[in-house]
Amino acid sequence: MYGNVCNVEEIERIAHKYELKVIYDAAHTFGVTYKGKSTASFGDVSCFSFHATKVFHSIEGGAAVFKDPEFGKKLYGLKNFGIRGPETVDAVGANAKMNEFCAAMGICNLRHVGEEIAKRKKVVDRYRERLSDVDGLILNPVQKDVKPNYAYFPVIFEEKEFGATRNEVFDALASHGIGARKYFYPLTNTFECFHNEFDVNQTPVALHMSRHVLTLPLYADLDLKDVDEICDIVLECRK
Repeated sequence: MYGNVCNVEEIERIAHKYELKVIYDAAHTFGVTYKGKSTASFGDVSCFSFHATKVFHSIEGGAAVFKDPEFGKKLYGLKNFGIRGPETVDAVGANAKMNEFCAAMGICNLRHVGEEIAKRKKVVDRYRERLSDVDGLILNPVQKDVKPNYAYFPVIFEEKEFGATRNEVFDALASHGIGARKYFYPLTNTFECFHNEFDVNQTPVALHMSRHVLTLPLYADLDLKDVDEICDIVLECRK
């Protein structure tokens, strides 16, 4: 989540004990390493997003990184109509292939991903300089042994200590033409398409976070003067 790495050792221990497979949603962690190892190397499968909002992108698309070659064959069938050869279709699949233009864009962007991450770090460092140790603001902790990609800058707003709600800060930024994001909001289990099938009170932590998290603007070419303006607006919301 947001480029953070979960407790992969404990998850691996549990999976080994109960003979479970582990599939990681690694959408936010392209380029992230933990103890020198890429996040792509953990679990049985790691799934990455190459959507245009990501640190590395191909406009749209993604990738699944796996260890078991036989499982890889099954994935290939799923993405390519189950086609195994010119005259062989041995499974039911869908069309989940990346098109050539997106692949070309990905190759172009791959050359610059290191530079992209380095520029993002400067933006994140300025945010931390301005917003750390502010009552009511909770920032992502700096993780030990993790080389981050600075994918997002989420802030948890606790209104009793800070003096303003997440939504009030969102509106204040929007009034200055600055787009922040309530990420993730609304919760999946509140979507209208599920017709009240789920009880949101069964996920109280997720519900709390959905109401308090705001991701501030973050991209490689964001000028530090603009970061300061964003921080000024955020801090001015305190009552």
